[in-house]
Amino acid sequence: MQCLSFVSLGVCLLFLGPAARGSPSQCPAQCHCHGDLQHVICDNVGLKKIPQVSDSTRLLNLQRNNLGSLPTGSFTSSKGLVSLHMQHCQLREIDSQAFKGLKKLVYLYLSNNEIASIKPGAFEDLTLLTYLYLDGNRISELPKGIFSPMINLFVLQLNDNKLRDIKPATFVGAKDLRWLHMSNNEISSLQPGSLDDVENLAILTLDRNRLSTYPAPAMSKLRVVEELSLAKNPMRSIPENAFQSFGRYLEKLNLGDMGLEKFSDDAFNGVTAIKSLHLDNNKLKFLPKSLEFNKITNLTLSNNPWSCTCTLNSLRKWMDSSRQHPDALCASPASQRGKQVRDSSAFINCKVRKKNPKSSRH
Repeated sequence: MQCLSFVSLGVCLLFLGPAARGSPSQCPAQCHCHGDLQHVICDNVGLKKIPQVSDSTRLLNLQRNNLGSLPTGSFTSSKGLVSLHMQHCQLREIDSQAFKGLKKLVYLYLSNNEIASIKPGAFEDLTLLTYLYLDGNRISELPKGIFSPMINLFVLQLNDNKLRDIKPATFVGAKDLRWLHMSNNEISSLQPGSLDDVENLAILTLDRNRLSTYPAPAMSKLRVVEELSLAKNPMRSIPENAFQSFGRYLEKLNLGDMGLEKFSDDAFNGVTAIKSLHLDNNKLKFLPKSLEFNKITNLTLSNNPWSCTCTLNSLRKWMDSSRQHPDALCASPASQRGKQVRDSSAFINCKVRKKNPKSSRH
């Protein structure tokens, strides 16, 4: 049954559910269509169900409608979709095979809903999906292999959810994933093996979680991480060789606001490309011997109780030669308390430290 242009929206939706046969040749009521139905815009028009669209539709915008859930086969008549926008739709659940048939879909936006449950098989058929946005939901657990159909997934956005524990095989199949964002969750554990399937990650954000120890076993298979953020995790120490497996690629590292007290002297073994390092708002007195400053162009150090002794001489030498003047106050010894590291006289008789040969290993 076709939906004629003069029929009201309520009647259209009554008869044109996911199981309806055929493809409509006209724009769904109350929506706006462009480019011969290629773009269908139904933003904030009071929809309660998914409208049926033409096979020629490439972009479907359903933002700000009260859809509640995505049942199995919600888009079986929309097989031409490339981009699907469902932000702010009060979605609470995604059923198995909800997106079945969307084999051409590249962009899927599910941000800022109330999704608490994603059923196994929910993303079946999404083999071309490249960008998936699930941020701003209530997801506490990711079923094993939930992303396995997504062999082309490049960006996965999971910020601002309720995730607690990342388990092995969570990301199995998503071997091309490059950007993984999991900030502002409740993650207290990255289990060993949990990131083995996404060893090609370039950007990993884990700030504002509950990690109390550095997840070395989970991180050890990562090979090409360029940006890593662990800020605002309650982590007191960073162990030896923490970043070694991807150290020659690591350019940006954020370890601010953690209550961090110390590094292993070998924490930065293999880190040779670091350009941006944030260490502000911690409890650090010293920096590890393995940290090399020669490529750093952005360094934050404020609000740490720095001990202005020869252990910080490499930092002081970098400050003398750099255009950067990061704020870093001496807390000890007493004669230097309150002075800026760059102005302290404590380093006058310090010898230049020879390069640690371990620091270049990877």
